[in-house]
Amino acid sequence: MRRALFALVPLLAVLIVSAREPAKPAPAAISPAARDRGVYHLADDAEARWVPFDLTPGNQIRFTMQIDGRNVTAILDTGVSYTLLAKASPAVDTAKLVAGGSARAIGGSVELGWMPTRTLAIGGLARTGGGVTVTDLPAIATGSVAAVDLLVGADLLAGHALDIDYAARKFRLLPSGRLPFKGETAPLRVSAARSVYESTAKLGNRRLAPMIVDTGDGSAVTVTAAGWKAAALTVPSTTAISFGLAGAAVSGLAIVPDLRVGDMLARSVEVRVEPANGFSQSVGAAGRIGSGFLQNYRVLLDPGARRMVLSRGPKADTVPLRSTSGLLLGVEKDRLKVLHVMRGGPAAASGWKDGDLICAIDGTPIAADYAAKPIATWSIGAPGRVVELGLCDGSSRALTLSRFY
Repeated sequence: MRRALFALVPLLAVLIVSAREPAKPAPAAISPAARDRGVYHLADDAEARWVPFDLTPGNQIRFTMQIDGRNVTAILDTGVSYTLLAKASPAVDTAKLVAGGSARAIGGSVELGWMPTRTLAIGGLARTGGGVTVTDLPAIATGSVAAVDLLVGADLLAGHALDIDYAARKFRLLPSGRLPFKGETAPLRVSAARSVYESTAKLGNRRLAPMIVDTGDGSAVTVTAAGWKAAALTVPSTTAISFGLAGAAVSGLAIVPDLRVGDMLARSVEVRVEPANGFSQSVGAAGRIGSGFLQNYRVLLDPGARRMVLSRGPKADTVPLRSTSGLLLGVEKDRLKVLHVMRGGPAAASGWKDGDLICAIDGTPIAADYAAKPIATWSIGAPGRVVELGLCDGSSRALTLSRFY
C-alpha cells in the first residue's frame, strides 16, 4: 500500500520553522527567550511506552498525543524549532492567543502566534506549563486530505533520546545516554543558532555541514545548490516540488550512487537540490536529512549524548522509486491534480501543465480509495507503456512512460 501511494505522490512535504526572529517583530510579540519553557517529566516506565504511528503520504510520522487533556493528531518534527499548533485546531484557545512574531519556512515566512498550555503528553513524556506556537498548517503539508493539529518540535524532544522503529511503526522517548540497539553512529546536536537537530553528511568528496536532521521532512536528503556543485557528481537530474508552511518550492532531483552519514554508507539515495538562496542556505544550513531517508533504518536521535544511531532496516539501500510519467500529482476526492511537471520527462514533452486535472486512468475513474489501489502505480510503470489519461473536461491524452533521470 505504501509503495502505491508513494508512487502516486512523490511530492514530499517539507516543514521547517527557523528559530530566528524577524528583524522587526510584531508589537507585543513574545520572543522564544521570554516564553515559559514548562517543566518536563519522563516516566519511570517510559521505555515501555511506545507510541504507534503511521506514515503520511508525505512520509511523516503521524500519531496521537494530548494537549490540555485533549487528543490531537501530531507529526514528529525535529526540524521545527518550537512545537507548532494549527490555528484551525479545536485545541486552540483564542482567549489565550497572543502575537508570536514570525519565522522562516519553506516557501517564505509565516506569522506566528503563541498560546500557553497547561499540559502536553507524548508517550512517557509529560510537560506542565510552557506553550506552543500557532500558525496555519495546511493539509497539503502532509500530503493528506485532512490536516493535523500539531507539529512536535525540538523544544519538546531534545532533552531526551528519541528511538524511532520505522519498520514496526512505533517510537518512544528515553533518558539521554541510553543505547537500546546497535548501529552505525553519526554526530548530532541541537543547534544554538537554529534550535533544530543537526548532523553532517558526505556527498561525493564534499563534507556537508550542518545538515538539519528533520523527521518532518518527507524527502530523503536535500542539499544547497552550492553543496551539490561542490560534490561534482555526474548523474542525470530532473525537478520536483515540495510544500512547506509558506508555500511551494521547486528543487532539482537526482538519485546518487552513495552518500555517507557518519559511519553509515547509504546506497542509491534520492537527493533534492535547492536553488540558490533556497531555504537551507537562508538559515545557514548545508541541507536536510529527512524522513524519506531515515525510514530505511531504526533511528536513535540523542542530542544530549551528541549522537545519532542508524541500524539498517529491510528497506536500506533499496533503489528509490522513479517517476516514469514526469507528473507529480495530488489526490482529490475523484480526481488527480497535476502539481508539478518534471523537467525532461515525457509529460513535459507532451505539453502537460501544472493544474491539469485527471479523472480516469485507462478508463477507470478515480475513486476515493484510489491511492491504496494497484492502479496508483501507473506513474512509475515500465518504460514504453502507454497510459490513457482521461481529463476532467472529457478529453483524453496518451502518455508514453519513459526513464528520464
